[in-house]
Amino acid sequence: MKLNKDFNSSILNNTILSYRAKLRCLIILLFLATSFSFSQSITSSIDSTEIKIGSQFNLTIKANVKPTDRVVFPEGQMFGALEVLESNPVDTIKLEGKFELIKKYGLTQFDSGRYVVPPLNVIINEKAIKTDSFPIVVNNVVVDTIKQQMFDIKPIVKVEEPTSYWWLWLLLFVLAACALGYGLYYFIKKRQTKQNEKEAVLYASPIEKALAQLQQLEEKELWQHGETKAYYSELTDITRTYIEEAVDVPAMESTSTELYDALVVAIRNKKIKLSRETLEQFKKVMSNADLVKFAKSKPLDFEIENDKKTIDTFLMSLDKAIPRTEDETQDLFAEELKRKKDRKQKLQRIWIPITTVVMLLGIVGVFFLVTKGTEFARENFLGHNAKSLLNEEWITSDYGDPAITVSTPKVLKRYIDEKVQNNLPANVKSTANFMYGSLTDNFSIVLKTVAFKDTTKVDLDFALENNLKQLELMGANNLIVKTDDFEDPKGLTGKKAEGTFVAINPITKETAKMVYQVLVFAQSGGGQELWLVCKEDDEYAIEIMKRVLDSIELKKAIPNE
Repeated sequence: MKLNKDFNSSILNNTILSYRAKLRCLIILLFLATSFSFSQSITSSIDSTEIKIGSQFNLTIKANVKPTDRVVFPEGQMFGALEVLESNPVDTIKLEGKFELIKKYGLTQFDSGRYVVPPLNVIINEKAIKTDSFPIVVNNVVVDTIKQQMFDIKPIVKVEEPTSYWWLWLLLFVLAACALGYGLYYFIKKRQTKQNEKEAVLYASPIEKALAQLQQLEEKELWQHGETKAYYSELTDITRTYIEEAVDVPAMESTSTELYDALVVAIRNKKIKLSRETLEQFKKVMSNADLVKFAKSKPLDFEIENDKKTIDTFLMSLDKAIPRTEDETQDLFAEELKRKKDRKQKLQRIWIPITTVVMLLGIVGVFFLVTKGTEFARENFLGHNAKSLLNEEWITSDYGDPAITVSTPKVLKRYIDEKVQNNLPANVKSTANFMYGSLTDNFSIVLKTVAFKDTTKVDLDFALENNLKQLELMGANNLIVKTDDFEDPKGLTGKKAEGTFVAINPITKETAKMVYQVLVFAQSGGGQELWLVCKEDDEYAIEIMKRVLDSIELKKAIPNE
């Protein structure tokens, strides 16, 4: 019995071991199959294993996938320690029912050494598959400073700024706009002349003109077509025009009540014999016209006809009652009519072209602001005020040799005095001058540096006195000076002069009181001078001056051997 139990136990153990072995083999086979499948779907390569600093080499990743597979290639600015210069679009090639996706990258490194393109994750259907890693050697660029011929530093060469012709285009457009304005003026004048000749109607007296206009009004049949308001407007305008021309009463600018009162006064002063009843009927028609024009009243047809007859009767009665000779009537009417018409046409000839030209120039101004920017307009037309300079982004730069570092709202422009440059003292190696603005601007800066050929030391008191003399030569009047030592928390030392002077604008001859500071610094082998000038009453300019002073730093001069 015991032997049988041992035998059965042995058979059971062997069977379990056999199953375990088979299961282990199955797992290994599945793993190998899966690995084999994934390794075949992704391949990667590089076109070079050795480059120079900054040179580019290419990494290529290929994915063989089904049309329904979703593939995401790696992206980023750095692959390990290597910088990605470019990432090209994915190329697709169709192969026997599958797609081959090809992704290329341009990589580089700007330090020499040995680097590795690390394994990168390619996502296929949300499963990450890693690419191969590749070693890459980045070689330094060898510069032979022994065999290569060396040259001295070349002197500064003045380079002319490229010519810009924007001003020429602007001038041409202004001339074209003026020509268009003149052409428009000539066209309007010619048209007015033809219109005057065509519409010229000679009247012997104002009453004939009024009666003719009333006849033309009836021919229009305005109220018959429902335009009652327009009819009464023209009716009253004709009447007012006659009264203004015949009786010399400002009828066109007066209300109906004011016109009636002024007419009563004129009739009394000029001894015009007109009945009170006629005046009252005229007043009633004017009141009816006001109701039609402003209260939207709608009179009946017979009422409109009665008003028209009343106006005819009033005009005829008034004209007969005016005491004047026939010659006076003709001269007065012709002169007044011609004067008013000429004035109106002259205004049209002048204002229409002027308005057109101003609109065109306004459009050009907006175009320049949009295309060139407000900075362009300030630099070339408007100029900078101190507040705008203070709020703009400042520029910190080194100027001259030995260099002085200073922050300014605008870059200081170098200016070269040919006379000075050609006659430098024997011990002076070079000079440099930089500036922004002028003595008459809200704010200006002048910066000068000098470098010596030897260890000459600058006499600060003499340099300060010489700068003040130059300030006077440049137009500074009533110069008030206070001198002192200059020292700031950064350890910068020198001499300074400060005070006020009066500047005279050479164009407008206007005077302005200016505040100034002149600073001089010295070090072995060189020196620097700084002028700061602004208007005394400009708080923003004074703030600019303080900010510039706080930014000053000196670069240590390199001694000449």
